[in-house]
Amino acid sequence: MEQVQNHGLVHVTPDLEKVGAAARQLNSLIDSLIQGKADYPGRAGREIEAKLRHDLRTPLNAIVGYSEMILEEAEELHEQALEEDVNVMLAAAAELLAHVDAIAGLSRASDTEGPAEIDAAGLERALGKTERDPFSGGNGRILVVDDIGSNRDLLSRRLLHDGHQVFTAESGLSALTCLAEDEFDLVLLDLLMPDMNGIEVLSRLKAERRWRHIPVIMISGLNEVDAVVRCIEAGADDYLLKPFNPVLLRARIHSSLERKRWRDREHQYLQRIEAEKRRADSLLHAVLPGQIVARLQGGEEIIADRFEEVTILFADIVGFSPIAARLPAPDLIERLDQMFSMFDALAEKHSVEKIKTIGDAYMAACGLPEPAVDHADRILALGKSMLDSLRTLASGRDSFHVRIGVHTGPVIAGLIGRHRFVYDVWGETVNIASRLESQGLADRMQISEATRRALHTSWELEPRCIVELRGVGKMETYLVRP
Repeated sequence: MEQVQNHGLVHVTPDLEKVGAAARQLNSLIDSLIQGKADYPGRAGREIEAKLRHDLRTPLNAIVGYSEMILEEAEELHEQALEEDVNVMLAAAAELLAHVDAIAGLSRASDTEGPAEIDAAGLERALGKTERDPFSGGNGRILVVDDIGSNRDLLSRRLLHDGHQVFTAESGLSALTCLAEDEFDLVLLDLLMPDMNGIEVLSRLKAERRWRHIPVIMISGLNEVDAVVRCIEAGADDYLLKPFNPVLLRARIHSSLERKRWRDREHQYLQRIEAEKRRADSLLHAVLPGQIVARLQGGEEIIADRFEEVTILFADIVGFSPIAARLPAPDLIERLDQMFSMFDALAEKHSVEKIKTIGDAYMAACGLPEPAVDHADRILALGKSMLDSLRTLASGRDSFHVRIGVHTGPVIAGLIGRHRFVYDVWGETVNIASRLESQGLADRMQISEATRRALHTSWELEPRCIVELRGVGKMETYLVRP
């Protein structure tokens, strides 16, 4: 403190005072241990040892952290006056840490191979040479959770120096409150806290869908393998021991943020893929029956079925060619779209499958791809609704009038095409329905005897006559009364 005042380095005074306060805290704890006044109720054996080492490391962490801060600030200002004494403090703190770990019973892994030494300078050089991801933001929003104010302060200052946005929480409960109110890229979480320990907070994070993707680095004075294993098993991404190496801390934070960015990017890609899949499914359902879509997605390559009793409807605009010649193309397309869209809605309402439009003709079927007992009744209900709906459209010289033909019988139905799928229907039943339409009357629905027999409800029918159908012969038909 005298040197700081003599050299006018007043800006480091607050950090030196924090080093002194931590040293006094450490002395007080050691005195209480020597005098037998330290007590850890409800703890025994290794649990006491772990808590003791944590309590001893906490002020040492502050001493080391603030000393390193002072040294870094002095180096940036090219002030060499403090360097020697600060290095003495750091060396003394390192020796004290070694003594803490060597206390009887605390260093249980002395007979095993210790961790490999980390070349901090080499690591920093390697990180400096690593090519950054051009899409990454570089820095992140980090939540620091620690019940010790000096720990929060040290971490925050280091993180702010590296360009991160830093938020702090003094307990596990306040950390959960922060997470509920804001979004973070990384959580630095202390293991031992009074109200809710780090394992409990970590478990809550990983149990919540909205938080489980946030990486968590545990920071603690406990270096027992059991503590590390418990944290990793609970979902922690990494574990750092206090007092931490600043270069190692920077490297692991950068690594965790990069992993999160890749996970976020992967999540965005998966969302886009899912959205495209929904869009593709929607398009498929717009042109194919739902059951056929399911079979197609299930891997069937050839979809073809025979149905013994299906009712087919054909509707065609009367005198379409003269109307098309008179109307401008946009007006014609708009009116066709209006009419066919209305027919589509009616087909869905009556649970009838639209098969296709052919020019100005509309084809629908019932009884496929799922058989239906009332297939004929549904088709007649659709045809009647189609005729009723046309009366609501604009009348005049160019108003649309349709003929409808309906026939019931066996058909073959299946999926054809590879690039543009079409679910189509073939057989004599289709041909007869088309011919009944072509020989029908405007604004009326003509049905065959086979369809009449297939009806399950009462319909008002008018026997028309015996019609001669090309390629089929004579057939008895009926007109459905409006």
